[in-house]
Amino acid sequence: MSAARARRAAPARRARRHDPGRRERLLSTALDVIAEQGVAGASHRSIARAADVPLGSTTYHFASIDELLAAAFTRHADDMAARFEEQMRAACDRGAAVELLVEHLTTALLGSERDLVLSVELYVAAARRPALRAVTQAWMLRSRRALELHFDPVTARGLDALIEGLVLHSALSTDPMAPEQIRHAIRRFTR
Repeated sequence: MSAARARRAAPARRARRHDPGRRERLLSTALDVIAEQGVAGASHRSIARAADVPLGSTTYHFASIDELLAAAFTRHADDMAARFEEQMRAACDRGAAVELLVEHLTTALLGSERDLVLSVELYVAAARRPALRAVTQAWMLRSRRALELHFDPVTARGLDALIEGLVLHSALSTDPMAPEQIRHAIRRFTR
């Protein structure tokens, strides 16, 4: 082959790495980055770096950072909602539902700093990003439906708001409520 012809030939294409789990790994990594740095620290670049993938991988799977954040927070909300639904289904009556609700709040929501931080980051980000507001609305709807297994719709909605308030209060307080105080608040509300 002549030198001129070699210059005209297309450059060799780099073999594409087969990585079918990359999108899911990016979502997990995005949640890790958000938990450590907040939504403000989550960018295509920071997530790609943390996932140890090329920057183009994030933009290949997610057209925008808002799309990536919505997908990551949807995963978080779905995981949290599934655990909550499972606990509410396990309750045999209203009294058991209150006890399982206290357990859920003190272990799943308030017992995991990572889940607590992710939830608060979602709340704050959803105030300004409509796509994330849709995530919170879907999560609230699932929570209410789970609560409606044991409480009427009006009580379920109020109880859901109480739970959200307890989560935010615990995230911000230097003296969060003890499980017995949470139990008392829920029992008092559901009388």
